Amino acid sequence: MFPRPIERASTTTRVAYQSFLPFALFLWLLPLLAIFLTSMRGAKDINTGNVFGWPTEFKLIENYYTVFAQTEAVKYLINSFMITLPTVAISVSLACLAGYALAVYRFRLALPLFFLFVAGNFVPFQILMVPVRDLSVQTGLYDTIAGQFLFHAAFQTGFCTLFMRNFIKALPFDLIESARVEGVAEWRIFWYIIVPLVRPAIAALAVLIFTFVWNDFFWANVLTQGEQVKPITAGVRALNGQFISNWHLVSAASLLAAVPPVVMFFLMQRHFIAGLTLGAVK
Repeated sequence: MFPRPIERASTTTRVAYQSFLPFALFLWLLPLLAIFLTSMRGAKDINTGNVFGWPTEFKLIENYYTVFAQTEAVKYLINSFMITLPTVAISVSLACLAGYALAVYRFRLALPLFFLFVAGNFVPFQILMVPVRDLSVQTGLYDTIAGQFLFHAAFQTGFCTLFMRNFIKALPFDLIESARVEGVAEWRIFWYIIVPLVRPAIAALAVLIFTFVWNDFFWANVLTQGEQVKPITAGVRALNGQFISNWHLVSAASLLAAVPPVVMFFLMQRHFIAGLTLGAVK
């Protein structure tokens, strides 16, 4: 039923696997490599059609300096942080509280509410474009930073609750009962017992939500109109219009947009892997 580990395969299979793996990794990294090489080219290479060949001149520092000095890339990066960080804080906090309630408290609507959170994850977000935009206009949140992170927090809380409820449900209920017998307040049980035990899950969820929201492009264009509140993903598109033929600058800005999620993952890598495997082995 499950695939056999490669160590148990025949010698021919192992040699073929080890030979094909570097080639597959190279194909997977080829677009990123092409963007990186383009970010080092000069305008002469782009204008003469030397897009995929070796650069005739290297202008790595000059291109990235131009992105920061002559564009709004810094403002776009700041906007992305102002949108992503509150979204992660709000959605993860609400998910911990809701997941604790759905996993620990036994009441009649616990299962229907949980199914409601799950069902919300299956709604195609494209069909919400018009009502969400109209709601943001009516509430005065359209084309604002607050409107963007409030929407993302509302949209991501369902998935976060599903994530946290399952992790909390896997914890031994005897811990909670023992604390209750000792007279510990409910909020102390949550803060001093549950939260430390699910800290790896919280870290994994924070990395996932940070990546989802940071890389969002669709809602960044639906909920904004001007350039003042756009995140870096939508800002790169604006740079594409500003620099019609300067694809080397657009590539440099695109790589800058990819740096924070990568840094976030490597900083939280240990907790991220522990969170994904938490509860996998009883």
